Amino acid sequence: MRKSEVIVVGAGIAGLTSAAILSKLGLSVTLIESHTQAGGCAGTFKRKSYIFDVGATQVAGLEKGGIHSRIFDFLDIPSPEAAILDPACIVDLNDGSNPIPIWYEKRKWIAEREMQFPGSQRFWKLCTLIHESNWIFANNNPVLPISNFWDFSQLFKALVPSNLVTGILLKSTIYDLLRICGLSKNERLIKFLNLQLKLYSQEDVYNTAALYGSTVLQMCQQPHGLWHLKKSMQSLSESLEGSLIKTGVNLIFGQEVNSITFDDVNMCWQVSANSKKKSFIYQAKDVIYTAPPQSLLKHLKDPLKRKKNYKNRLNNLPDPSGAVVFYSALKKEHIKKLSSNHYQFVSKEFCSLFVSISDDGDGRAPKGEVTLIASIFTKTKDWFDLDKKTYLEKKNDFMKKISFELESQFDIDPEKWLHR
Repeated sequence: MRKSEVIVVGAGIAGLTSAAILSKLGLSVTLIESHTQAGGCAGTFKRKSYIFDVGATQVAGLEKGGIHSRIFDFLDIPSPEAAILDPACIVDLNDGSNPIPIWYEKRKWIAEREMQFPGSQRFWKLCTLIHESNWIFANNNPVLPISNFWDFSQLFKALVPSNLVTGILLKSTIYDLLRICGLSKNERLIKFLNLQLKLYSQEDVYNTAALYGSTVLQMCQQPHGLWHLKKSMQSLSESLEGSLIKTGVNLIFGQEVNSITFDDVNMCWQVSANSKKKSFIYQAKDVIYTAPPQSLLKHLKDPLKRKKNYKNRLNNLPDPSGAVVFYSALKKEHIKKLSSNHYQFVSKEFCSLFVSISDDGDGRAPKGEVTLIASIFTKTKDWFDLDKKTYLEKKNDFMKKISFELESQFDIDPEKWLHR
């Protein structure tokens, strides 16, 4: 039995960051990951001579003062090599009007949105007010959720007067902001906002919280910005893994957690896990769990019996949102001239597609070739219960339909795909 002060379940970016910070502070940490590599949704896989980012293809917070930058400074490790995305994305509503480039430079983006969405100034100014208030609050390091007086004192210290104003909107949605600004019937603006919000909150204007949505709608602009990592998204987790190795974290791959229980006698948590051949037990004073919260219903059975309210909250969570992701490669010359690494466009078949294209020579594809990744949102329950034959048929059908959409959007000859 392995004993630590903290066990972290899941080696995605959240798990890696938690383990790295706690270990740097001197605690003994065990990090358990069921996969054979770290990174989670910001990981990679390889096919032939191509490296594909699994899910996330952009990263925020690498700018000076940004969250990742602050973490890397604290851990005393170098940030991964990255370039700012400008424009961060080009959004094509396919309504006959010009596509919308989301510029990094504030003045360019203000001019662009005024041209694209006349009369929307009040809405964007309100979003900016909320965003700036949020950012001051976040940089003051509040502790949430509150569970004791010390947490409350940290939260109180972090508050600034503007938070008291924006706090009125705590239960409001982005649609409520549109309504306040007289834009609730502006279909084109709503269409654009729905596309962007879906990427970051998996929800539309009617269901995205105003405080959260106002910030994600402005993360592309200076002084923040979105970044394209050189090599691959895996370089982010590799940097964090480097810190774990330096501080002696017990990093375990290929073990799947079966259960998490609390030992009332020894007053500690007990985590059982297994690999293909063996079972393992780990003990710790605390557990950090970074897998989807719905998974707690399976892993935390006994402790949840005493926490009925929390168990009910978990049971009432909606089904997780998923994505069907298309991975491909082309010669750079076989895709029309590009002005961004990222595109989002409206599709009659799929509502929208989000497309990420690698830079020539960034390590994802051989010189002269690029990888192209396209994703669409889907309900996971539409896939989870299919038998193998039906699953493969549905997957093949999606492959053909997504290929056709991309061929139409980017003038790609169907014969030119190198890999799909």
